[in-house]
Formats: sequence, C-alpha cells, structure tokens
Amino acid sequence: MLAILFYDYVPDMAEKRQPHREGHLGMLTELYAQGKLRMAGAYTDPLDGGALVFTERAAAEAFVASDPYVANGLVTNWRIREWNVVVGG
Repeated sequence: MLAILFYDYVPDMAEKRQPHREGHLGMLTELYAQGKLRMAGAYTDPLDGGALVFTERAAAEAFVASDPYVANGLVTNWRIREWNVVVGG
C-alpha cells in the first residue's frame, strides 16, 4: 500500500521556497534513489500545495519530520492518506 502526503503551501510559495528548495529537493532525490518515493510535485496555477507518493506511511512521516519546507513554516497543513492502488503500478 502506498502513502500520499498532501501539502498546503503559504501564499507566494514560489518566492518563499527559494532558500529551502535545494534541501527539500535533495531529500526527495535521495528518497527516490532509495526506492522510498515514487513521485512528487507541486500543484500549478495556483501553486498552493503538492502531493508526494511514498512506498509506505513511515517514509512519508519521516520526510515530514525533517522537510525544510515544514520546518520553515512554508507548509500550512499536511496530511497522509494510505492509498490502495487497484489499477496501475
């Protein structure tokens, strides 16, 4: 079962994320290489949140606990939903 992490962002996220973007993306790249992350990205038009698909809930929880976006107040709300995929892979 996969776990989707949903983020809600502060207004003006495109500008506010710049000092923290490298650390955020670096963590995601590492988790992807380890096979713990399937995909991740921000919503567009408007840039008001994002979704990250993890291979397990524990990986999503660990990411939230150390994500620079969360630590620096750029994420106003987050939630994790376990996802039972029935078609696709």
